[in-house]
Amino acid sequence: MATEDIFNYLKVDDHISTAGQPTEPQLRDLAADGFTAIINLAPVNPPYTPADEAGIARELGLAYHYIPVDWNNPTDADFDSPADFLARSLGFAALDGERLMGVAYGSLACSRGLEVSLFVDEAYRRQGVATALAGSLLLACLRLGLRPNWDAANPESCALAEKLGYTPAGSYDSYYYRPAS
Repeated sequence: MATEDIFNYLKVDDHISTAGQPTEPQLRDLAADGFTAIINLAPVNPPYTPADEAGIARELGLAYHYIPVDWNNPTDADFDSPADFLARSLGFAALDGERLMGVAYGSLACSRGLEVSLFVDEAYRRQGVATALAGSLLLACLRLGLRPNWDAANPESCALAEKLGYTPAGSYDSYYYRPAS
């Protein structure tokens, strides 16, 4: 079994790859192939997650970071489960040691594209983190033949989208429903 056989494996560049949940043998392949760290964003979900994944990774000399992301609390209409997200979407995270600097991910996905969502911790803003994360997500989408839709919700998001090659398509009103308490 090879690293490239991990579900949804994608080599972004010489330093970053993304994939679905690796099996225990695939974790061993990652270590043998020179990987140095695992960032697990998915909640533990037996039987899909190897028992003691963190221990196996550390035994293999891999730094292991477990950051279960709720992906902004996706609704049942967005994804059926974390496994469904991993099967149909993708995301990138940036760490400073064990502290999460930010994430860029597809918050909604269809067979031809995804909606770009981005969060950067306030302490790491205006340092290029958003640009690196969003750029990685956009490049991965293009390599996979997915259309990355960017519905910029604020001036900063608009500026970043334009910096990365998007052009404004206009504006529209948006409404939120808040049930009565």
